[in-house]
Amino acid sequence: MNQNCIISAINKESAEYLENFQQNQLLGNEFKQSLSSVIFHSNKQAIAKHTERGKLLVRQRIDLLVDEGTSFLELSSLAAFGQWDNQFPSAGIVTGIGLVEGIQCMIVANDATVKGGTYIKETIKKHVRAQEMAIQNQLPCIYLVDSGGVYLPEQANVFPDRFDFGRVFYNQSKLSAMGLPQISIVMGSCTAGGAYVPAMSDQTIIVKNQGTIFIGGPPLVKAATGEDVSAEELGGAYVHTTISGVADYLAQDDVDAIKICRDLIAQSNQRKAPKIQSFKEPKYAIEELLGIIPITGKKVVHPHEIIARVADGSEFHEFKKSYAPNLVTGFVHICGIQAGIIANNGFLTAEAARKGTHFIELCDQRGIPLLFLQNITGFIVGKTYEHQGIARDGAKMIHAVTNTGVPKITLVTGGSYGAGNYAMSGRAYDPEFLFLWPNSKTAVMGGEQAASVLQTIKNKDQQEEHPLINQFHDESTAYYSTSRLWDDGIIDPLETRKILAQALSIVTNKPINKGAFGVYRM
Repeated sequence: MNQNCIISAINKESAEYLENFQQNQLLGNEFKQSLSSVIFHSNKQAIAKHTERGKLLVRQRIDLLVDEGTSFLELSSLAAFGQWDNQFPSAGIVTGIGLVEGIQCMIVANDATVKGGTYIKETIKKHVRAQEMAIQNQLPCIYLVDSGGVYLPEQANVFPDRFDFGRVFYNQSKLSAMGLPQISIVMGSCTAGGAYVPAMSDQTIIVKNQGTIFIGGPPLVKAATGEDVSAEELGGAYVHTTISGVADYLAQDDVDAIKICRDLIAQSNQRKAPKIQSFKEPKYAIEELLGIIPITGKKVVHPHEIIARVADGSEFHEFKKSYAPNLVTGFVHICGIQAGIIANNGFLTAEAARKGTHFIELCDQRGIPLLFLQNITGFIVGKTYEHQGIARDGAKMIHAVTNTGVPKITLVTGGSYGAGNYAMSGRAYDPEFLFLWPNSKTAVMGGEQAASVLQTIKNKDQQEEHPLINQFHDESTAYYSTSRLWDDGIIDPLETRKILAQALSIVTNKPINKGAFGVYRM
């Protein structure tokens, strides 16, 4: 056997494995049910009204747009989940990356069956995040526009601030300056600020007797000028393709509009996604992850067991194997694409931080994308470690994570706590993708620790139940995180290899910067 092939130490007959498997199956089923509840949401009246007009549903439009037989990587599907009385499934917008005519494209599609496709703060955050990812990965953008603009009751929370609604158009300007194509299909209402999405796109398609574009709709025109005008007369497809010139192509229906869009992308002179080379499948089944993922956050799964089930041939070329083993580093291929893995195997120590920094510098010099597998309670604490300068060594790793020029992908497989979140490329460090497993937790520390700290400060009885425990429990779940777009979505552990391969393919779509700094032995 290849000396770099991982040999699994898992006993699939053990009680622990079987209990983990059962509990993780339940977690997986809960995730699938949550996902189904937003995809097939309960506003049947709005759906019926939408389809009666001859309009396709939002995910039907995307299915037609992307190349047949290819996967669409949907992002933040559970945005706004558990908020707003669940009246905004997926925050009323679908975003993700798919192949269109062989070219990787960012797709941003309004769901008009959710409050008329209007924008709450999570909708804006999701739209803006999609554009940021397009900028990071140099992706063309396709906007499927069917929106009434800002959700007016929330205008104070979505209109004026730096990353509010105006940021959408700011990003469109930046994308345009980068030479990244932007194509809009106006498939319904496109009102007020939303009118600028097609107006600022390179090319715009509008659907006959269906799409409308106007800064102020008929009610506003009536209130402002006293003029009576229909939506079609004010800003319909005929007006914008023959009089104003705001739109460039007239489509007969949704299907025709999508065909035109695919033709435009084919003529956009963009780099096609690289063909996947031949590769070996892992030697261990991905399903075994369900028996490996601990059902309690207090147990650590050895990262080699995860790597063995996602890496080609289960091969791992480990770096500094015997030094600071609580941080695992090394090189893998996933579906033929090389990556450097940094994975937690316990607390981060000073030695682990130095090892991580060294490895990041190696990957940076060689132009190899980084994959962080986060399961971290934080940096080790205590008098000895503070005297040794743990903060200084942690700072080295944070500098390296921040300034590396290579793409970063982060997967939270367990806990993501404290400064460990930072050193392992949490959201603040701009990873190109950040995914969670359903069991994952994100917080400044565990609830019990937070309560104990406060109780100690206040000289309270340590045994006293503290409300922070429940608060931290509720606010650290994967669902709480993904609802607020602290990540790019929860993924099924069984989809891990496939999704990591898609993400690696996307981040290597552009030339990779390297050599932001030299390699300094720590």
